Amino acid sequence: MYIFRSKNVGSPLVGTLCDGMGYKREDETPVPSVCRENAMERHILADLQNWKERPDRKPLVLRGARQVGKTWALQEFGKRCFEDCAYVRLEDNAPAAALFEGSLEPSRLIEGLSALARKPIIAGKTLLILDEVQSVPRALTALKYFCEDAPEYCIAVAGSLLGVALHTSISFPVGKVDFLDLYPMSFTEYLEAAGERDLLAFLQSSNLDMVSVFKEAYTDHLKRYYFVGGMPEVVKSFVEQGDFRRARVLQSAIVDAYEADFSKHVPGRDSERCRMVWRSLPRQLAKENKKFIYGTIEKGARGRDFEEAIQILVDSGVVLRVGRIAKPGLPLEAYRDPSAFKLYSLDVGLLGAMSGLDSATIVDGSTLFTEFKGALAEQYVCQQLVSDCGLAPYYWSAEKSSGEVDFVVQRGNDVLPIEVKAEVNLKSKSLASFCRTYGIGRAARLSMSGYERGKWLTNVPLYAMPMLESSL
Repeated sequence: MYIFRSKNVGSPLVGTLCDGMGYKREDETPVPSVCRENAMERHILADLQNWKERPDRKPLVLRGARQVGKTWALQEFGKRCFEDCAYVRLEDNAPAAALFEGSLEPSRLIEGLSALARKPIIAGKTLLILDEVQSVPRALTALKYFCEDAPEYCIAVAGSLLGVALHTSISFPVGKVDFLDLYPMSFTEYLEAAGERDLLAFLQSSNLDMVSVFKEAYTDHLKRYYFVGGMPEVVKSFVEQGDFRRARVLQSAIVDAYEADFSKHVPGRDSERCRMVWRSLPRQLAKENKKFIYGTIEKGARGRDFEEAIQILVDSGVVLRVGRIAKPGLPLEAYRDPSAFKLYSLDVGLLGAMSGLDSATIVDGSTLFTEFKGALAEQYVCQQLVSDCGLAPYYWSAEKSSGEVDFVVQRGNDVLPIEVKAEVNLKSKSLASFCRTYGIGRAARLSMSGYERGKWLTNVPLYAMPMLESSL
């Protein structure tokens, strides 16, 4: 099994973007001009191309929460990199379910899937996409036989609730598939969609001088990203219309769809428990100490009653779990404390929608950055670490004091502690103590202050997260 983790900021598959943002300053609110060309680009397209070119390629499983763009990414990949693309949606598809109930011999399945897609599936020339694959468990089993007996076919499968299905019932062809993970659009992808090619290029090249010159522009875009988030449908609507209220309507619909999924696909009492945990996220992250507290869900809530529900939310991709480490040893996972963790939403925009954050904060100075005791800033950093940097974040807290480091990540054989400051407050007592105690010589602080490299601490602007690794 080969697991791909995206670390791309730029992509060789990026096509023509729309012209830059146009602004209307009557109410001091930036309004994007309409994009007349293809503005929705995803960095994962480069990872998909890398998968296609691997000599030991296996059938691909694309994981991700509902509405993060899995189907679009696979179909766009098929258009760009293959002569043809055959798409079959398995959910509520009785003929497809019947096909997989019979023999799983690849030649038989290709014949049947060609009929369902109404086009020939040619090895090496056609990308076969099976969507909502968790609806037909034997379709996953069939991937084993394609890997072993028909590796010449390019097959990619996706499913919004695949993680939940695997957690509850489905047998998986371990070692016979490759994986890719897709998340909401990162801040760099948002800039790309907004047509800000120059601003994006300065970040990609770590051009510190130009990043400093355009600090106000980056800050304005970061404010909008905090509000709009990275769900592709929301970004597309906002880039085209510049309507914050419409963005909130779309985000609320996505939140409702997730809750409907809990009711439809999660069995028994765990359905309601998933909803209770999900709805508690804004309250959890509004605390000074953002460690997940079961009592925040409801009075008297106990861990053993909600552990399964939390795991389902993690498996479905709608929350990110950040574990506490007892010490910064290598590998970090070996020092994870299973009893202590934080939960973040998959998307900063959805968190704002669940919190009822008003669009007036967009034009109200730095209010947006400090809402919920900096919860939006931490949420933003967490999802960028995962989606843009391909890193697995942890956090550290002292057992007998209030000291805490917001995030700790592993970069090869190095450990990097990261502190998040919502504004320009640059006090870092906990971070300094952590580094002294464990002999760590390099740390990062993400804030709204400008770039500054010190002896042991580098301050990187929140909007310049793509420069994090290259600027240390």
